[in-house]
Amino acid sequence: MLTTPLNVLFAAEEAKAKTPENGNANHQHSTVSQLKRYKWWLQMAIFTVFVLAGQSVATLLGRLYFDKGGKGKWISTLVQVAGFPVLLPFLLISPTKKNHPSETLITPYIKKQPSLMTLVTIYLLFGVFLGANCMLYTIGLLYLPVSTYSLISASQLGFNAFFSFFLNAQKFTPLIINSLFLLTISSTLLVFNNDPSESTTASKGKYVIGFGCTVGASACYGLLLAVTQFAFTRILKTETIRVVFDMIIYQSIVATCAILVGLFASREWKTYRNEMEVFELGKVSYVMTLVWIAIAWQVFSIGCVGLIFKVSSLFSNVISTLGLPIVPSLAVVFFHDKMDGVKVVSMLLAIWGFGSYIYQHYLDDLKLKAERKRLGNAESPSEVSLVERG
Repeated sequence: MLTTPLNVLFAAEEAKAKTPENGNANHQHSTVSQLKRYKWWLQMAIFTVFVLAGQSVATLLGRLYFDKGGKGKWISTLVQVAGFPVLLPFLLISPTKKNHPSETLITPYIKKQPSLMTLVTIYLLFGVFLGANCMLYTIGLLYLPVSTYSLISASQLGFNAFFSFFLNAQKFTPLIINSLFLLTISSTLLVFNNDPSESTTASKGKYVIGFGCTVGASACYGLLLAVTQFAFTRILKTETIRVVFDMIIYQSIVATCAILVGLFASREWKTYRNEMEVFELGKVSYVMTLVWIAIAWQVFSIGCVGLIFKVSSLFSNVISTLGLPIVPSLAVVFFHDKMDGVKVVSMLLAIWGFGSYIYQHYLDDLKLKAERKRLGNAESPSEVSLVERG
């Protein structure tokens, strides 16, 4: 074999790696890496529980509000964003840089920070968009059974993948396309289902309106997540925990103000006293229902923000979609909704579509692990792979 400078260099590096000092260093690095991996999975478990629990409780309480006599579209929209004061203590967190450049989505774009005018514009646009999206979800929940509403909302994952393809260079594989198709068909099937025995008594016309608004809200939510990731990577150019909470809180403030304008302009606020009087569960329950809806959505936001920070917005949306089948199951118990054949088929297609999407992530993770093993990189695949796939 010919001896080349490159071969000599590799041989020297191998000999250096076999020394006792480097062996101890490698062992310590392996231990630290293992502890980081355990910590990462613990954080993922906590954030995932927040997303699933917050989303399920908020959706069921929202249905309870309408079923027991609540009729305010604007107030039920307001509580989805007005709980942001719970997150204000997070503004005290000082911005910190991440320890490893590969753990962030925005490493290639770290340059000059955006101006104040740019930040104000982003928060204003995102806030107004968020407020409109919440109103669409409210109309959908008002006119649809909670099980139908939740199953239609599963389409948000497909919409998010679609918009991420154009905005964030999300790759489309056969499995991703299959997921998008199945989730779309799953939602479309539900427009043909209108069982009058369910917990809502909306007419066929209102059912179609609710269906359209929920599909539109799912599309808007998928777009909002994709645009948010785009803003982090191309405009804000940083992804510290402080910046993430800035985005959530400030856009919630704008959304709250926009919704309040609509609330007072519609004069709906004049009906709340009478609505409280006729609420079937009583005045205290009326107030507590709205309060706990607001708190539940903030719990969801904390989990969602945590997943965005630690992994990606797309992965956060995946977990959110995973929780959607939980709500129809709980609705059968609490609201006596019926799970007929159309809904069963729709749920199975939604689960199939979700499984197809997750399997694609699994294949990507295996490929990344094999590549790192080949290169001798000891970095934790679980901690970085999903981030790099964005």
